[in-house]
Amino acid sequence: MLIRAEVEVLSTHANYFDRRFPLSLLHPKFWLTWVGIFILVLFALLPAAVRDPIARVLAKLVMKIAIKPIKVAQTNLRLCFPDYSEQEVDSLIKRNIENFVMILLGQAELLIRSKAHLRRRVNLMGLEHVLKARADKQPIIFIMPHVWGIDYAGLRLNLELPMVTMAKAHRNALFDWFNNRMRSTHGGGVYMREAGIRALLRELKQDNSFFYLPDEDLGPEKSIFAPFLGTTKATLPVVGRLAKVGNAQVMPIKMGYNQQTRQFDLTVLPAIDPCTMQGKENEALALNKAVEAVILAYPEQYMWFLKMLKTRPPGEASIY
Repeated sequence: MLIRAEVEVLSTHANYFDRRFPLSLLHPKFWLTWVGIFILVLFALLPAAVRDPIARVLAKLVMKIAIKPIKVAQTNLRLCFPDYSEQEVDSLIKRNIENFVMILLGQAELLIRSKAHLRRRVNLMGLEHVLKARADKQPIIFIMPHVWGIDYAGLRLNLELPMVTMAKAHRNALFDWFNNRMRSTHGGGVYMREAGIRALLRELKQDNSFFYLPDEDLGPEKSIFAPFLGTTKATLPVVGRLAKVGNAQVMPIKMGYNQQTRQFDLTVLPAIDPCTMQGKENEALALNKAVEAVILAYPEQYMWFLKMLKTRPPGEASIY
């Protein structure tokens, strides 16, 4: 489940997503969105063996129309992998879009299919690290960058331990309701982003775990520049303080879709040593190393279209 930790406290009050269906979402302005949701539900009912070949065909269409996102992805890849040739960059983008469409077409299964189906779809490894933390009565802050299968990871882990998430409201109210209803399918609470960091601290103290996405670029004000792949990245060093105050362990997780087995491989890695996150500079470095390890496990499944390197060190020009 997605967690985007905020530095500033926007509100001290819990603001959970309301799972009830508002009749206003039946307004004609949402009819086209309803068509899209209906199509996603139909695809979710198909077996992956049928759905994936269709996704490969649709990915070719996406390659032709996603001009701006592809330019952003090319820029990110050239900085992160300076040794890559243009052919290698283009090949990675092609595989990235293919995986995106495959995962998108099946995503509605998270809402309409059973827990048993989710367990079959997601091959969970490294659960022993989670069980040890739970035995020590500690919640977990899972470190995971923006990968295509992140919602699968969150809901699968939610079957093993109590989880919450935080989401930014989408401009389309129906799409927003659909996504958050999906993320709360197995009982996990979904905060609106305005709830702020204190809401996350309260959840940790109430033994609830969540995802932290350290790859998001939140601007230069409180970020620290640290090495990241082949470049430098602005990173927000806040997770160490969250873990300390909330008595939580910090565990990176790897997630990737295996096109051969048609399963997601989800691996929980050992907890990050708190000593390596002493001080903001060390924490930024530790977080970037964790993100690197996760991305390099499945580089074709990271959301390269995000402007993750928007904030540049002083003196460097904008890259986008």
